[in-house]
Amino acid sequence: MKKSFKKITQIVTLGLVVVGLAACGAGKSDDAASKGADSKTITVGANPTPHAEILEQAKAALKKEGYTLKVKVFNDYIMPNTALEDKQLDANYFQTQPYLDKFNEEKGTHIVGVGNVHFEPLGIYPGKTKTLEALKDGATVAIPNDPSNEARALLLLEDAGLIQLKDGAGITATVKDVKENPKNLNIKEVEAAQTARSLQDVDIAVVNGNYAVEAKLDVNKDALHVESADSDAAKTYANMICVREGDENNKAVKALVKVLQSDEIKQFIDKKYNGAVVAVK
Repeated sequence: MKKSFKKITQIVTLGLVVVGLAACGAGKSDDAASKGADSKTITVGANPTPHAEILEQAKAALKKEGYTLKVKVFNDYIMPNTALEDKQLDANYFQTQPYLDKFNEEKGTHIVGVGNVHFEPLGIYPGKTKTLEALKDGATVAIPNDPSNEARALLLLEDAGLIQLKDGAGITATVKDVKENPKNLNIKEVEAAQTARSLQDVDIAVVNGNYAVEAKLDVNKDALHVESADSDAAKTYANMICVREGDENNKAVKALVKVLQSDEIKQFIDKKYNGAVVAVK
């Protein structure tokens, strides 16, 4: 009986030690993640084009500031935010303020923007129909289905004279806000990444600048109508560096923003993307 009791005591003690070590390990991990942006390495999540490309260009300049930049590429608009919230990243770079506001509201995340870098003008691109004037009654138009880009797409279609939205719809517009549709356009909502890929199946599509670049669409030669770089949209929908609340003043984050807003990076953006991506002034 004594041996049995002694054995049980040893097992319980060992269990407590293991739990204690695990708790200490978890504490250190969380602490390291929360301070990651203040370390000499900063991990940033980004979409492939142009965000990850711009970050790759920024690595050398950031190294001179004393920081190593690691880029983790995501192919969607959800995971970069969830990974940031879960402390798998120190920052991300792919989204606009309206999109972030909606995401925080719906997902309960705590993410903030700390610096605008560039603007990706939406363009209307030809699919089966090559001009806006040639659009027939009932033509199909593909637009992004996420709230902020859907509104932008509808505003662009309105600016092109194809539809009219209800008064005051603005940046919260949805297809339900289409007041007049003289050509009876069939507005098809698809994932933003699918808009360029859908061109062979629709008459026209509204495509984000990054996906236009990926699809090798030339905004200057191919687009039928484009958001102006001097428009309110350029200010409202600038792509920005984002971090968790509380990390806004981390030194590595500030250094990253400084580099991405530098003349060197602006010149790189202007030269490489030729208007499909525009550096924020």
